[in-house]
Amino acid sequence: MDKKLAMGTIIKDGLDIGLKNAVPILVNVLLFVLTVWIPYLNIGTIIGLIVGIPAKASRGEAISMTEIFDPKYRKSMSEFFLTYGLVSVGVFAGCVFFLIPGCIIGIAWSLALLLAVDKGKASLEAISISNKVTYGNKGAIFLAELVLFVVAGILGAVFMMIPFVGWLLYLAVVIFTMFVSIGMQAYIYKTLCADE
Repeated sequence: MDKKLAMGTIIKDGLDIGLKNAVPILVNVLLFVLTVWIPYLNIGTIIGLIVGIPAKASRGEAISMTEIFDPKYRKSMSEFFLTYGLVSVGVFAGCVFFLIPGCIIGIAWSLALLLAVDKGKASLEAISISNKVTYGNKGAIFLAELVLFVVAGILGAVFMMIPFVGWLLYLAVVIFTMFVSIGMQAYIYKTLCADE
């Protein structure tokens, strides 16, 4: 049975998941920023940030304050980069045809990295499953992401006009948007890929 997503539910549940995990997400992001320059270690931290945290959040598991340093993420770098490369080529090829096909492919394959690293699927299988489970849900996913980033953009622009504290308020909007975005990805993954 195909699962249907609703834009409002994606945003609401994404907000809940993101705020529930706000502290570990923020700590992991800060640790990532501090260590991104360290070769080899940074590969694992990127995978942990992009895949590990949303995957754990999707299952309601506790996220460690040092989640991104878990060695299992470096161990899965082959699957990560192969899947990432295939997705990137597909999205680029779609963008050649006036951008919109690239956006559609990007949404259709948006769960492939999670499926490849978290569930151990082969790259092509992960892309295929992502395409299958997002079918009929791409509009809701796109609209939820659009609403989040438009609201964040408007708030950020308004806050930047405030003298002295505007940049701090803008930074708060960026951090809040990151929490909600990770929460939305976790909710979408949980809802569409639980049985995969």
